[in-house]
Amino acid sequence: MVPVELANALAEAGQRMDSHCWVPGSAGNLSARIDDGRIAITRSGVHKGRLKTGDIMAVDYAGQALSEGMKPSAETLLHCQLYRLFPQVGAVLHGHSVAATVLSMQGAITFSDYEILKAFGFATHEMDVVLPVYANDQDISRLAAYIEPLLLRDPPIGYVIAGHGVYAWGTSVEHAYWRLEALEFLLQCELERRRIK
Repeated sequence: MVPVELANALAEAGQRMDSHCWVPGSAGNLSARIDDGRIAITRSGVHKGRLKTGDIMAVDYAGQALSEGMKPSAETLLHCQLYRLFPQVGAVLHGHSVAATVLSMQGAITFSDYEILKAFGFATHEMDVVLPVYANDQDISRLAAYIEPLLLRDPPIGYVIAGHGVYAWGTSVEHAYWRLEALEFLLQCELERRRIK
């Protein structure tokens, strides 16, 4: 049901994220587009640094499991939303780093004049880029409904759920990882700047 190359790519991304302590315990979730009606996503309750290909399951764009006997991540609808809204999205990665969690408790995060902003396709670093922070909600359907018009109005470089973690996406698993890595670098820089003020 899940192409082996996608399952392998997601398992490898999970290991890389774990090596940076971005997915403690069973935190985080990773996904990739299979086709126009299905995505591959990590099953619920598994450590992302120890993923096996059998831990990656298929769901439809409504978040319904297509892999028998497996339960998808609780946040599957947030992944499905990005694939449905943005055809160019090929993968979505979500982690729970210390920097993302701590900074998100203080509201929206603005990155100013960082050279690495060009990793998101900007022609210059001389700008302010807002990383939106959305209030956490255990009702994922309600959270997705709240986020959707905001995503459509002004597509962000990623977003953070307050006290929770960051979402990043790209055209492939590798591209999404690069963007996540850039976001985590920016978040860590902001945390350090606030610490030394």
